[in-house]
Amino acid sequence: MPHHTDPTPVGKPEETRLFVFLLVFLFPLLSVLTVSGYGFIVWISQLFFGPPGPPS
Repeated sequence: MPHHTDPTPVGKPEETRLFVFLLVFLFPLLSVLTVSGYGFIVWISQLFFGPPGPPS
């Protein structure tokens, strides 16, 4: 029984579809989630510790 360890070669159409998926869907979604998550963390920290700046 032959032992095949090489991954299946990917053709040009699949590679193009993957690139378009990454460029149009995944990267923008990850960017929005990253910025939203950071904003949420800042908002929650300001609820607990107050706004930034010198104490009044």
